[in-house]
Amino acid sequence: MSITPLLNMTGIAKTFPGVKALQDVELSLQAGEIHALLGENGAGKSTLMKILSGVYSKDAGEIRINGAPAEISDPRAAADLGISIIHQELNLIPGLTVMENIFLGREPSRKLGFIDWDEMERRTSGLLAELGTAISPEDLVADLSIGEQQMVEIAKALSYKTKILIMDEPTAALTDRETERLFAIIRQLAAAGAGIIYISHRMEELFALSNRITVLRDGSYIGTVETKTAAFDQLIRMMVGRDVTVRFPKQTVPIGQEVLRVENLSRHQVLHDVSFAVRAGEIVGFAGLMGAGRTELARAIFGVDRLDSGTIYVQGEKCTITGPADAIKAGIGLITEDRKSQGLILSLSVGKNITLASLDQYSSGGFISSDREGEAIAANIDKLKIRTPGAGQLVKNLSGGNQQKVVIAKWLATQPKVLIMDEPTRGVDVGAKAEIYSIMNMLTEAGVGIVMISSELPEILGMSDRVVVMSQGRIAGELAITDATQEKIMAYAAGGGD
Repeated sequence: MSITPLLNMTGIAKTFPGVKALQDVELSLQAGEIHALLGENGAGKSTLMKILSGVYSKDAGEIRINGAPAEISDPRAAADLGISIIHQELNLIPGLTVMENIFLGREPSRKLGFIDWDEMERRTSGLLAELGTAISPEDLVADLSIGEQQMVEIAKALSYKTKILIMDEPTAALTDRETERLFAIIRQLAAAGAGIIYISHRMEELFALSNRITVLRDGSYIGTVETKTAAFDQLIRMMVGRDVTVRFPKQTVPIGQEVLRVENLSRHQVLHDVSFAVRAGEIVGFAGLMGAGRTELARAIFGVDRLDSGTIYVQGEKCTITGPADAIKAGIGLITEDRKSQGLILSLSVGKNITLASLDQYSSGGFISSDREGEAIAANIDKLKIRTPGAGQLVKNLSGGNQQKVVIAKWLATQPKVLIMDEPTRGVDVGAKAEIYSIMNMLTEAGVGIVMISSELPEILGMSDRVVVMSQGRIAGELAITDATQEKIMAYAAGGGD
C-alpha cells in the first residue's frame, strides 16, 4: 500500500512572454523528508517554488496536498495550506524586533484592537525555544548575525504551522558553525513531520542532508534519485546534459614576476599588519572563517575603505590608492562578493555593464565611440561565452552564472594586472562554475595575478597555487598547495596553526 505524498506536483507548466519557463514538471514530497531541488541557474527551480508558494499562477498541471487538489492563488493561500518559503535574500525589516517581524500583519490583539504585546512575546519565546536559540523576542533584527536572522525566518515559518518549508540557498552567507546549527534545525523539523524542499548549489550539502534529489534542466523535469545511491557525476550529467569531467580544471602555467605586493596593511579593528605577494599567472587562495577580514582586505587594497597604514606595490611600483579609480588606474580589479548590489547595475544592459569601468578606452574629447565600445562588448560576450539574447538585454534578466561572467568581463575590459575575486562562484551552478574556472585559467595564461577569496575549501584546494589563511584580521598561515589540506587550513583559520 503506497503512502500518499504530503505534496505532489504533476504536469506543471509556466510560460512568460517569449520564454517557456516550465514544461511538464513534477515534484513529490513526503512528510518528514528533506528533498533537494537541483539544477543550473535558469533551470526553473525558482519558478516552480514561486508557483508552490503562490507568487506565480501555473498555466497547467495539478498540485495536491495530502492527496487533495489545491489551488494556490496567492502567498496567503499558500500560508493557509502550511507552505512557507525562506528566500536567499532574507525578508526581514531590520528596524523591527524579532517578534514584530515574526507576527508582522497578524499581531495578536486584545479587545478594541490593541496589540497584545505580552501574548506576542510569549508566542515568540515558544517558537525560539523550539529552535534552541538564545535570541530574545525583543532583539532588533538589525543587531543579529545572518545566521540568527535565518533562525528568525524559520521561527516565522513555524508560526504559520508550516507543513512544507522551502529553503533557497540558506547557507550562502552562513559561517560553518551557523550552517551546522541550521542543519540540526532542518533535521529536527523533518523529524517532527515537516517536508523540506532544499535548494542549493553546494553539492556536499545535498549529499549530507537530503533524502532524495530532483533535477530540473531548461525548465523540464529530468529525474528524481535517492541521495544514498546517487553519484556526483550522475547528478552533474542530469543537470547540464553533458559530462563535466574535471570539477576543478586548474591549469599549471609558468609563474612570472611579482605583480602585487602589500606590506603591513592595517585598518583599525579590521586588519592588522597584513603582508603578502602575488605573481603573474598565480592564483593565491584566501581562506578563513566568516569575519576573518578577507573581504575587508580586498576592499582596502581596492581603495573602497581607507587604510590606516601600509604600502601597496603593483609590478614593483609603489601605488597611492585613495579610491577605486586609483586602483583601476594601477591595474587592479575587484569582483565583489555581492554581484547584484556591488558588481552590477541591474537596470542597465549587458553591454553597458561590461564597459562601465573602462569607458575612457572608447572615448575621445568627452565623446564615446559607439563602434569601438560595441566591438569591445561583442568580443567580451564571445570570449566569456555569456549567454544573452544580445548586448542590449538588461543584465537583471540573466541567470546568476551569466551575471557573474558579465562582472568578470567588466574587469577584463580594463586589462588588469591583478584581479581580486571575492567568492567568484557563489550562487552559481556547477556548469557555470566550470566555465568561471576556465576563465580564471585564461587570465593566468595571460599573466594576470589572481587573489581568490572563497569560503568553499574544495574550491580553494582545487584552484589555488598557494593558500593564505586569515584569522581575526591577520594572516594566520600560508601553505603551498602541495601541503594544503582542509584540516591544516581550518587549524590556521581557528587560530591554532599547525
